Amino acid sequence: MNIDEQVELLMQGTEYGDEDLKKAMTTELRARLVEAQKEGRPLRVYCGYDPRTSDLHLGHTITMRKLRQFQDLGHEVTFLIGTGTSMVGDPSDKDKLRAVLSKEETEYNARTYAEQAFTILDREKTKVRFNHEWLLDLKLADMIKLGSAFTIQQFVTRENFRLRWEKGEPVYLHETFYALMQGYDAVAMNTDVQVGGSEQLFNIITAGRKLQELYGQRPQIGVLLDILPGTDGVIRMSKSLGNHIPIKATPEDMYGKVMSLPDSVMLTYFKLATRYTPAQIKEIEAALKSGSRHPRDIKMELAREIVDIFHGKAAAEEAEGQFKRVFQEREAPEEMDEYALKAGATVTDVLMGSGLASSKSEAKRLIDQKGVRLDGEALERGDMPFPHPGVLQAGKRRFVRVK
Repeated sequence: MNIDEQVELLMQGTEYGDEDLKKAMTTELRARLVEAQKEGRPLRVYCGYDPRTSDLHLGHTITMRKLRQFQDLGHEVTFLIGTGTSMVGDPSDKDKLRAVLSKEETEYNARTYAEQAFTILDREKTKVRFNHEWLLDLKLADMIKLGSAFTIQQFVTRENFRLRWEKGEPVYLHETFYALMQGYDAVAMNTDVQVGGSEQLFNIITAGRKLQELYGQRPQIGVLLDILPGTDGVIRMSKSLGNHIPIKATPEDMYGKVMSLPDSVMLTYFKLATRYTPAQIKEIEAALKSGSRHPRDIKMELAREIVDIFHGKAAAEEAEGQFKRVFQEREAPEEMDEYALKAGATVTDVLMGSGLASSKSEAKRLIDQKGVRLDGEALERGDMPFPHPGVLQAGKRRFVRVK
């Protein structure tokens, strides 16, 4: 790739909420790439992760995909684990105080977090570091120096702090430390580029760059990525909201969840969650606009690509084959769990006993929505005796063979 093509790829999927800021970061990135090429050195690129959970979903991997693009272009990538910052918890996109994690909890989560990250990142080319290495050694004089670069107004006017302030909810002093700590990460590693979500604008652009200048370094370029919507196509992907796609999901489940996305978010997923180049995405966008390809076929291509990333090509093809059998040809999957029918069991009993429903209320909801079928026939009452052995379906993708 020439420099312009590299810039287009690396800025793909970015969002700053301000076109002038985006242009400024694009210009700086181009200049830094040209300089690095002339000097024959890689850019130092990193993204920080506060592993407050050990289970990742597709939304967590968006920044990893961007890091991989930098890796593929020959740059030095650091996967920074926030063993220091996690003790505070990032308040950037939260409307309430985050629980403080211990270093031990963070390190436990970090082990599985990093392993999952290597489904995207090149293990051999990735540096893994922990920011407690330098953050826990900061002295009071260091914190005074860091704090002198900011005003109280800069913190209390941030949206999430301001909303809590206006509602009379406490905003704790230690929460303001987070931006200082994350900004100091860039100083400690003397980085050229930091990758992060668009909600990280203050931490990366304001704090990180300002602190690097304070310590006599050249300010880093912030590559801020758009938010990946969940399977509802509207709200940010979140495990707590149930609109997430776990990266540990089976190939069949992952494929099915991608196919459930609204057509309106397909291009966002191609830009943020796949290995596609800007040129390939432009072709897809043109095909959608002209109607030369059916949106369903493009979505199947998207589902294949995402499953391929995490499970490989063979698993992606098998998942697609099963999806076609179940949904396009209206056949049950070839393999499914089995459940032994007990005497006197009701429909609700079987739904819960087989794991197709986690509670009586979920079973009732599925039945009321005509989402429970036995050998293709809808079951309309949960309190009726279970009719007979057969293939029991709950929702679109869950099957159990009742024996």
